[in-house]
Amino acid sequence: MDKIGLTERFKWLSTINGVGKILAMVIMMEVGDIGRFKKVGNYCSYCRCVKSERISNGKKKGVGNKKNGSKYLAWAYVEAANFCIRHNPQAEKFYQRKKAKSNGVVAIKALSNKLARASYYMMRDKVLFDSQMLFA
Repeated sequence: MDKIGLTERFKWLSTINGVGKILAMVIMMEVGDIGRFKKVGNYCSYCRCVKSERISNGKKKGVGNKKNGSKYLAWAYVEAANFCIRHNPQAEKFYQRKKAKSNGVVAIKALSNKLARASYYMMRDKVLFDSQMLFA
């Protein structure tokens, strides 16, 4: 960690429940400049936190490129979601609610998407993690 130039973003990412030094470094190094993502949806898509299928009138019309984006960010946010469930009661409640409607994998991906969205705003607006805002 001494060789990597840790920025303020590292400190902000470290405030997320379940994100330690390694996950914060992976996210920080893989994202680079957060300004290159125009909107939060573009960032979540790059993190592979959302599906890449095209739906029209409730029918599947095709799929996009599933391999687009960073597989390392996808891994980091799923790991962060798993650890967040253990350390944050609100995250566990969100996970259990999603799991009751579908299954565990879908629930973890939904939570990882929420964490990716939160980290985008944290890096863009230079603020710390607030669990109340995320799970309100």
